[in-house]
Amino acid sequence: MLTKQVLKKEIDYVRDEHLEALYNIIRAFSLPMEDNVTSPDLNLVADIEDWQSFIQATYGCLADDPIERGAQGDYETRLSL
Repeated sequence: MLTKQVLKKEIDYVRDEHLEALYNIIRAFSLPMEDNVTSPDLNLVADIEDWQSFIQATYGCLADDPIERGAQGDYETRLSL
C-alpha cells in the first residue's frame, strides 16, 4: 500500500530539475476545493455533444458533389471619383 512515508522516501530520488514540477503537482492536490464550484451545465454539455455528433455525421457529405463557384458576371461601369 502506498503511504505518505513511502512518497517522502521517494522524493529523495527525484532529480533536482524535476523538483519544481513535483512541488506544483503536490500543491495542486493539496489545495482545498472551493465551495462555489459547480458541476457543468448539463444542457450545455448536451448541446456540445449534439453539435459534435452533427459534425461527425455531415463531415465530407459533399465530397462527391463539391460546391463550385459560378461565373463572376458583369459589373456596371461607374464613373471614377
